[in-house]
Amino acid sequence: MFVWSYWMTIFTSPASPSKEFYLSNSEKERYEKEFIQERQQEILRRAARDLPIYTTSASRTIRYCERCQLIKPDRAHHCSACDICILKMDHHCPWVNNCVGFSNYKFFLLFLLYSLLYCLFVAATVLQYFIKFWTNELSDTRAKFHVLFLFFVSTMFFISVLSLFSYHCWLVGKNRTTIESFRSPTFSYGPDGNGFSLGCSKNWRQVFGDEKKYWLLPIFSSLGDGCSFPTRLVGMDPEQASVTNQNEYARSIGSNQPFPIKPLSESKNRLLDNESQWIENGSEEGTVRSGL
Repeated sequence: MFVWSYWMTIFTSPASPSKEFYLSNSEKERYEKEFIQERQQEILRRAARDLPIYTTSASRTIRYCERCQLIKPDRAHHCSACDICILKMDHHCPWVNNCVGFSNYKFFLLFLLYSLLYCLFVAATVLQYFIKFWTNELSDTRAKFHVLFLFFVSTMFFISVLSLFSYHCWLVGKNRTTIESFRSPTFSYGPDGNGFSLGCSKNWRQVFGDEKKYWLLPIFSSLGDGCSFPTRLVGMDPEQASVTNQNEYARSIGSNQPFPIKPLSESKNRLLDNESQWIENGSEEGTVRSGL
């Protein structure tokens, strides 16, 4: 299982955005001819109107990759080592010489798990000989070096991998990536590190899937397509979501950005489709009176 997980982590190609996130030739031509950022953003807004995008950059602009010439899906980032945009990118791992993201994150976690078990097995196997060496009961002097080497190497690897595995388990429970743990994704109401958190149980299922019989097997079973993700407001009680939105709005008043009063109800809603999907703050007096 250790070798299988390691193999899948290395040789599973990182998933990249689908064709719908690429600009058309006409849009690309207009974008390249514009040198004013506001006009470039207007072109990107029109192109992203029907895309499942809920996050923006920290400066509240459309996340666009100049290198790949595409609109970045939520949680996608450009890897300078792989030179492509990776869906739900976590990090580029030198130990596997591959990007860890949506397509192989489960395999990476299983690789860490089985590495722990393998180190524990080696340490437990050598422990009795290490005790004999420590009490000077080991007669074979040539075996002393091998015993010391195996025990200390397995123990040190166990400790280091345990810390890394524990950290990633915490990330899975919060539904965050390593990148998002250092830089929270920015939603319409501002940065929110828990924006994609659906609760601990659902967060684990997002990575390992609904079928528990596949959880410990390095077989792809993650939920979704990697291009769109449910947010913590989806499925929330409308009154609770409204209160949550208003609290988030109070923290983002200084940003001069309109805040959507109506919560997300389905994954087909779009952050950028303001005319058809969102009711902007102050755009309709009746809505403002009823919502506030």
